[in-house]
Formats: sequence, structure tokens, C-alpha cells
Amino acid sequence: TFIGPPVQAIEAMGDKITSKNLAKEAGVNIVPGHLGLIKDYKEAIKISNQIGYPVMIKASAGGGGKGMRVVHSSSEVAENYASAIREASSSFGDERVFIEKFVTKPRHIEIQILGDKAGTIIHLNERECSIQRRNQKIIEEAPSPFLDEKTRAAMGTEAIRLAASVGYFSAGTVEFIVDS
Repeated sequence: TFIGPPVQAIEAMGDKITSKNLAKEAGVNIVPGHLGLIKDYKEAIKISNQIGYPVMIKASAGGGGKGMRVVHSSSEVAENYASAIREASSSFGDERVFIEKFVTKPRHIEIQILGDKAGTIIHLNERECSIQRRNQKIIEEAPSPFLDEKTRAAMGTEAIRLAASVGYFSAGTVEFIVDS
């Protein structure tokens, strides 16, 4: 027996574009942005202008801080779009990127979830993972000193809602970006 979540859940949640679209469909709060394919840098400029600067160009298959570029103006989009695609392709074998609003002074909060095959899903509260170097967390703190009880409860509910929407079971983590 494979110990872990179902293949469909791993595939869905391992791709940022797919997972963010699933989260949106499940009613989970997400960072505003464009969650479709971007055909070229001209479209990337148009999308970035619509979102409003600063924006972040991110690799859909990314992780570990790779394929991420913060862009502060339209004059920076073309170069950073090309750079993010190159890094995404070389690091993950997948050049797809998306663009979302860059959250200044973000808090990186992770909610640990546990689910069984009968559909029961619980959360084990949160870890604060905001102390990072090069987009890699270096310290995890639990509970988060930033969250109040109302926000903590809402985030736990959303983590469970997202896990349920993809039929997730086993142990997993739902990551949130919270603004100040």
C-alpha cells in the first residue's frame, strides 16, 4: 500500500496554477493574479499592468524559491519574464509561469493537515515560516505570534476546505501568504 495522498491530489497540488485555481473554486482566499498561461512578454506586461505593481512572476512547477521574480514596473517585465521561464525550465523541466500581486511584508504561514480515506480531515494549527533567506524558510515557529484566534481558525477551515476539494488524505501542508 502506498502511504501518502492519492496521485490526483499530488498532481493537482504540485502545480501552482492548478492548485491556485482549485483553491479559488473551493472558496479559499488566494493572492490576486492571473492564473492562466501567458503566451509572451507582451501579454505579461499587459497582465502586470492590470494587476498593479509590484507583481511576482512565479514558476508553476516551482519550489525552493526558484523561478520567482519580483517586478516593480513595466520596464522590468520582459527581462524578468524571460529569466523566470529559463530558470523554471532548467530547474523543473516546465517553463510555465504565472503572475500574481507581490505581497510586501508578507507572513508565510503553513497549516499542517491530516486526512483519512473516509474523508475526515483535521488541521494541526499553524507554523510561522516568515524568516527566510532567498525564499527558503530557515526558522519555523508554532504557534505564529502574528495570528489572532479568528484568523487562525479561518485559515484552518480554509486548509481543510482545500484538502477536501481534491480528495486529499494522509499528512500535508497548505501554505498561505498573509499581508500585514
